[in-house]
Amino acid sequence: MYICLCRAVTDRQIRESVENGASSFREVREELDVGTCCGRCVPETRELIDQALSEIAGRISVAA
Repeated sequence: MYICLCRAVTDRQIRESVENGASSFREVREELDVGTCCGRCVPETRELIDQALSEIAGRISVAA
C-alpha cells in the first residue's frame, strides 16, 4: 500500500528499510525521501517504523 503518495513510497519499502538497519524516521526519510513533500504520510510512516522495530525485537527475544 502506498504510504507516501508524493514520493510513491510503499509500506513494504518502509519495512524493508527498517529490516536493513534503519532505526528512526530520519534514517528512513534519508533512504526513501518519504515525508519530504506535503508531510501527510509522516504519522503513518512513524507508526510503521515502530511496528517493524517491535517485530524485529520480538524475533530477537524469541530466538534468545
